[in-house]
Amino acid sequence: MSIQAKNATKAKPELAGIALRRSIVLVGLMGAGKTTIGKRLAHALGVSFVDSDHEIVEAAGCSISDIFAIYGEEIFRDLEQRVLLRLLEAPPCVLATGGGAFVNPAIREAIKQRALSVWLKAELEVLVERVSRRDTRPLLQAGDKREILSRLMQERHPLYAEADIVIDSTTGAHEAVVEQILTSVAQWQRDHG
Repeated sequence: MSIQAKNATKAKPELAGIALRRSIVLVGLMGAGKTTIGKRLAHALGVSFVDSDHEIVEAAGCSISDIFAIYGEEIFRDLEQRVLLRLLEAPPCVLATGGGAFVNPAIREAIKQRALSVWLKAELEVLVERVSRRDTRPLLQAGDKREILSRLMQERHPLYAEADIVIDSTTGAHEAVVEQILTSVAQWQRDHG
């Protein structure tokens, strides 16, 4: 069951000091703010921030674009799974995943068992604007960004909806989104012992 936090009240200062019992895994489409929000959230919680895409690049020794171009998406997804399963064994942190990671049933199940998932959900127009700032996303290289993101939304939103917490990251300051997450995480931890 997800906690809708679009209109969550502002986090109380003591929430920034909540003790994480599990990692917080940020999921959602590219451009939703997983890395930007994740860094700020980790800082607020006093834990490490880990970007799974960065860890994949480190493991592969080349960029994600190169992995896609040389080896294909299937090899990338296999590497992504191995890296994420390893990261989920680490002490609690804030972990930003690639947009397609949560689509993988094995990754979704591992996150469900070992972490707390937070879907950063944003509207299509906002995603298009955000991803247009950088031209490094392999899945957007082969066509119209709006069409591709719209298709990915249709395919992935039902799976992202399985996240423990849903946060609207369409508008608002980064700090406000972090406060919504802190409030929702504190509530989730109270509800789930």
